[in-house]
Amino acid sequence: MDIQRTGLIVILALITYALILRWNEFTTVAAQQPVATLSSQSTLAGPLNNDMSVTDLPSSSVSATAPSRALDQPSNTSNSRGLLRIETPKQILTIDLSGGDIVELQLPLYPQAVDQPDSPLPLLESVDRTYVAQSGLVGPDGPDASDAGRPLYSASKDLFQVMDSVTEIVLTAETEKVKVEKIYTVDPTTYAITVDHRITNLSDQPIVVSPFTQLKRDDSTDPSQQSSMGMQAFLGFAIRTTEERYRKISFSNFDSQQAARELNADLKTVAMQGGHLALLQHYFTTAWIPSPEQMHTFSFRRNAAGHNIGSIISPEITISPNATATTSALFYAGPKDQDALELLSPGLELVVDYGWLWFIAQPLFWLLKFIQSYVGNWGFAIILVTVLVKGAFFQLSAAAYRSMAKMRKFTPEITRLRELYGDDKQRMSKEMMDLYKREKINPLGGCLPILVQMPVFLALYWVLMESVELRQAPLFLWIVDLSVKDPLFVLPLLMGVSMFIQQSLNPTPPDPMQAKIMKYMPVAFTFFFLWFPAGLVLYWVVNNVLSIAQQWVITRAIEKSHPAT
Repeated sequence: MDIQRTGLIVILALITYALILRWNEFTTVAAQQPVATLSSQSTLAGPLNNDMSVTDLPSSSVSATAPSRALDQPSNTSNSRGLLRIETPKQILTIDLSGGDIVELQLPLYPQAVDQPDSPLPLLESVDRTYVAQSGLVGPDGPDASDAGRPLYSASKDLFQVMDSVTEIVLTAETEKVKVEKIYTVDPTTYAITVDHRITNLSDQPIVVSPFTQLKRDDSTDPSQQSSMGMQAFLGFAIRTTEERYRKISFSNFDSQQAARELNADLKTVAMQGGHLALLQHYFTTAWIPSPEQMHTFSFRRNAAGHNIGSIISPEITISPNATATTSALFYAGPKDQDALELLSPGLELVVDYGWLWFIAQPLFWLLKFIQSYVGNWGFAIILVTVLVKGAFFQLSAAAYRSMAKMRKFTPEITRLRELYGDDKQRMSKEMMDLYKREKINPLGGCLPILVQMPVFLALYWVLMESVELRQAPLFLWIVDLSVKDPLFVLPLLMGVSMFIQQSLNPTPPDPMQAKIMKYMPVAFTFFFLWFPAGLVLYWVVNNVLSIAQQWVITRAIEKSHPAT
């Protein structure tokens, strides 16, 4: 009968494993469906399906009743197709000449998936979803506030390939009164782009404009987010205020106009020097960084189309007749690289959000990065970090394991006391405490290893979740991406086996219900870990193996020092 039962359990386990693999295959195929992107030909073929109406643009600090002397609608003489493409080794940009906004941006160095090396990740899009970076000039004379629509820029050519040196790409809109040059300064070595507006007043009257920058995104899912049953990376805005170095703003804050107004009132955004506006998704971010010397107004809203918009309005500029003024802002679109982001704007590196355990996660990431620079493999770096962390808590774990070994050794005695004094709770409690005191047993000592591990475990979870360096980083063989689940679930199964072995070294709980719960805990944890990042499960497996070795040695030593009675 036992053989039959064992055989049945094995068969059911194999069937379950096969079903899980099939489900994993199904979800992986669904998750890896390529996001629609524009090829080189289609990108230059015609305007994108992107509504850039004036209603999307922020209101300037000028009163709405101020007289409007908007630019005449310029004509587009050199580019009738409406789109401009810029290619660098790190970015592929598409600019809509109507307004001069960045409406498409791909990252060639970051494929959508490991098995799609030639399919760059789309960061900005405006076809199947909306995520664009806008900039321009509003105010009484701002061309982007004109009733005729946004200015239509022209460029010298449709395609710019910037591969070696810093290049200025000039977009021009000109009327009889005003000439506006929108200048994209592209550095092929970075993900940061300088966007200047050079305004020349050709009229005989002063003009007043207000520069603005903004990010607009719909509620679509994050294409860089990996499917997981665990916690998800934050999707939304982040800013630095005068009171806070880092504040997240969820799209739920824009569910109503009233909510947006309350948010803006709470932020006290009327006067903020410098700062930045970022939009976060998994591993990547975009950010507008205005002039750090000026005061700017930050605001948030949701338009009628359901787009979430974060805007920065910079101070008004008054331009005298025949004079020229220039306004500048920095735009970043790329990975959450802490070192690069910190150089651009103080506090911008905090978009790599390690949560409330950042004081553990930050050193862990530094240690991982340091070790990886020598071993050349992030998986091996995780293994070595696990060994170092285990070594740091060696003595604490040893004390806990000694207590557990003694509990295991004296389990028969504890059972005997329960049988003798089970009806006399007070007497039984006294006898148990006397036994614990006499044998130097800490009944809660077994909890210490887990309590010590959990903060490190959670911190490492967020390190793996937030550190773009680990995205698509291989270990060996079938594990080609440590940031996603093990496709064959080998590591979770090894984790379950190691947890079962470790549990067998622990004393059996005297309470039958508690004993049953502990018996099935490895099964529950195995199922739970199936969808965890492979790098995190690797940490847990290695930690369990080291714990088993340490606990086994201590248990054997305790048993030898206390011979069976």
